[in-house]
Amino acid sequence: MSSYPVRHAVAADAAQVALVHANSSHAAYEGLAPAGSQSLPIERRRAFWRDAIEFGEPLLQVALDADKVIGFVGYDRSRDPKSKPTTGEIWALYVEPSYWGRGAGLALWDAAREGLLEEGCTEATLWIPLCNDRALRFAELAGFKRELNSARTATVGGVKLEEIRLRRPLG
Repeated sequence: MSSYPVRHAVAADAAQVALVHANSSHAAYEGLAPAGSQSLPIERRRAFWRDAIEFGEPLLQVALDADKVIGFVGYDRSRDPKSKPTTGEIWALYVEPSYWGRGAGLALWDAAREGLLEEGCTEATLWIPLCNDRALRFAELAGFKRELNSARTATVGGVKLEEIRLRRPLG
């Protein structure tokens, strides 16, 4: 059981969410591209997450340590073409690197699962770059299974990465 509270994000969280996104992305993908090439400017990240919070696409929840945002999860219906209307998707799940392995990710996954169930979803998917062993391990421990025929190339911060879709029932 996690000791980190999770709540719906509010507009004032956008700057901290953007910082967690930048720090976590940098740590997860360090060494895959020349320094700085995979980084979105922090202002663009802040604007993206501010809009997501305002418009609820994706739905966003944050994990806290005291009043500090230490992680976030974005989820909604699947964006994949041909997916069933009862398929949800974890669009993003990021935790501040100094909190990796301490339960914040699990608290965020639990909150997203509950949110997707409330939205009427029966299963969830997520896309993870194959080079992100830590995220793949986390997803598999959370019950997600790889869909081997789903591999695709995606551009993440200007770097082309192979990613795979994972899926699990929510019930």
